[in-house]
Amino acid sequence: MSYFIYILVNNIVPISIMIAIGAAMYRAFHIDIKTLSKLNFYVFSPALVFVKLYESEMNLHILMQVLLFFVLFFSLLFAIIEVIIRLKKMQRGMRIAMRNSVIFYNSANYALPLNQTVFGGNAYTLSIQIVIMIMQTLIPNTYGIYTLNAHKSTWKATMKTILSLPVIYAIPIALLLRYFHLPVPGSIHIPLQYISNAFMATALLTLGVQLGGMKWEFHFSNVLVSNILRLAAGPLIGFFVVWLLGIEGITAKALILSCAVPTSLSSVLLAIEYENEPEFSSQAVFTSTLFSMFTIPVVIFCLDFI
Repeated sequence: MSYFIYILVNNIVPISIMIAIGAAMYRAFHIDIKTLSKLNFYVFSPALVFVKLYESEMNLHILMQVLLFFVLFFSLLFAIIEVIIRLKKMQRGMRIAMRNSVIFYNSANYALPLNQTVFGGNAYTLSIQIVIMIMQTLIPNTYGIYTLNAHKSTWKATMKTILSLPVIYAIPIALLLRYFHLPVPGSIHIPLQYISNAFMATALLTLGVQLGGMKWEFHFSNVLVSNILRLAAGPLIGFFVVWLLGIEGITAKALILSCAVPTSLSSVLLAIEYENEPEFSSQAVFTSTLFSMFTIPVVIFCLDFI
């Protein structure tokens, strides 16, 4: 019950307030969502990744174990989604949006505080979640953009779009600086921290603006499928993969919990930026975040049996 109350008070209510503010701002001032989207892609997201990665504590053993788990988990989840979207005979745009709403999950602003609450601020489990967060940042900015652009532009043009994103360079730079113990000058580190701290607020306001401008033609069937795959199939596959790899103890618990979080705002930002089913994507994020306050306590309860 305490986890349920925590998730409600510390995740659902604050997120809902920010989304409501964004929707109200759109209704009052008709804010340009494209501008907000570009700020998220080119400023706030890369700053967040750089700061979290540069300040993290992880070793090679953790990195390789988590990467192996992630590759298997991602592959199985992707395969299940492909089967379902083909059975439902979805159109290309909806196939991509459905896929993104399930494979891109909120591994940063939702999963990081959840991890620290469940595991009592454990630095080891935090390192595990940070590795997942890095992968969940890299994939939307590479594979996600490629799938949205491959049909309407050349491979060269698509790669140019991907390589223009700052987050692609933020990851290796942060890793090199941390590996060689090179300090970031305070005049650079301080603004990066300010910007990274603004990511969550800006992303949620963007979601609110998108929701506020929608006609609300609810995609009930597709949104329900997305929510079930993200909130139910995700952690079940996580349980299976840790069993398959023989991972036990707190490592297994942290990995499974990382699979249980709701749909990432990245799916909405991609949908808005590249004009691909933004209404469905926004509804998937909103509903999965709402329903997660019921599903995550169940996952946490099941972790006691590992």
